Amino acid sequence: MPTGVSWGRWPRAQQRIIPITHRFEPLPQAAPMLVFGNGRSYGDVCLNDGGTLLAARGLDRFISFDADSGVLECEAGVLISEIIALTLPRGWFPAVTPGTALVTVGGAIANDVHGKNHHCAGSFGHHLLGFDLRRSSGEVIECAPGRNPDWFAATVGGLGLTGMIGTARLQLRRVPGEWIAGDSQRFGNLQEFFALAAQSDADYEYTAAWLDCAASGERLGRGVFMRGNHAPHTAVPPRVRARRFPLTPPISPLNSVSVRLFNDLIYHRPSAQQRHALWHYRPFLYPLDSVLDWNRLYGPRGFFQYQCVLPPAAAGAALPEMLQLIARSGQGSFLVVLKQFGDLPSRGLLSFPRPGATLALDFPNRGEPTLRLLESLDAITRAAGGAVYPAKDARMSAQSFQQYFPAWRQLQDYIDPQFSSSFWRRVTGSS
Repeated sequence: MPTGVSWGRWPRAQQRIIPITHRFEPLPQAAPMLVFGNGRSYGDVCLNDGGTLLAARGLDRFISFDADSGVLECEAGVLISEIIALTLPRGWFPAVTPGTALVTVGGAIANDVHGKNHHCAGSFGHHLLGFDLRRSSGEVIECAPGRNPDWFAATVGGLGLTGMIGTARLQLRRVPGEWIAGDSQRFGNLQEFFALAAQSDADYEYTAAWLDCAASGERLGRGVFMRGNHAPHTAVPPRVRARRFPLTPPISPLNSVSVRLFNDLIYHRPSAQQRHALWHYRPFLYPLDSVLDWNRLYGPRGFFQYQCVLPPAAAGAALPEMLQLIARSGQGSFLVVLKQFGDLPSRGLLSFPRPGATLALDFPNRGEPTLRLLESLDAITRAAGGAVYPAKDARMSAQSFQQYFPAWRQLQDYIDPQFSSSFWRRVTGSS
């Protein structure tokens, strides 16, 4: 069996690969199996160690697009970037998009992805008009909010376990062009972040902050807040040529010294303080997509991404505790994003977004020290009544997962009996 990895490059899995190129073909009988899109999940939610992956990137056809209503129908292997290339020249854009445009529509549904505009637009499932779900039995279930709504809720955020999505219908949103106008500003602590977020949510569609997680003492929680709206502009879009990270270094160059220097540079750079900023949508929404294989930077052992959400009542106390713990560990991250989720209830049984503050960090894999740090962060998240994002996890315990997502038992009634994943077996003990 070939070896496979997710975007975090850990863990490694041995799995059989079967390409899927036609949505009308019956699914193979190759249990346990799992649909694999473009492999941008960070942990083992897209892996199936000892089983079969149905490689569905070949389901990349557009079926229809109504340029008057913004309704798009496509196969589930289409990338967000491909949707943008088709629809943005006609004035339409995905209503919700994650921090990379290189995810498939099927993956976006399975993980109910969110973006910088959750406070006003919710998650991907809120703009999903319907999809067809193909089961290993040959049954095809048409799902929509008003048609088989239980299957719709189980599949949105259902981690790809209910079957294979063949096609999906999406409602896009009108935009005036390729540009985003707004501002960026430094803040000195978490209290200032929460004040900026509260002030910005009503007037700005996109809001997010970068944090300096190496800072401590009076500088704890400092960062740069960015906010913006789609805006018309006649500027010529920049030519962006994606460059490939050339190699995997033998050891990760990310250590306490390099992370501290990098964070100081980011915090003090002139662009951290801009009153009337104008960004092309690519560097604003997808800052890392211009560097292919940037995950190699973390070295041959890969990395862990940790993303949690903390309820509003607990975030003010839990976030400083987390940041102090990270600063003391010497395992700081240079990719740290802090954002507020809105109050719109998610449509999926196992959807991650919920009201509160969400913090995302990357950590080079240093083995046991990193795993102990992440478990300590989990302990804070559990005590706060929060949750960790399955799409970015490679190591949370079954106890943690089942506390974060109590509806997991309900999902089991909808799981295709031929489907499973490394993640699901790890967090539920199922075979």
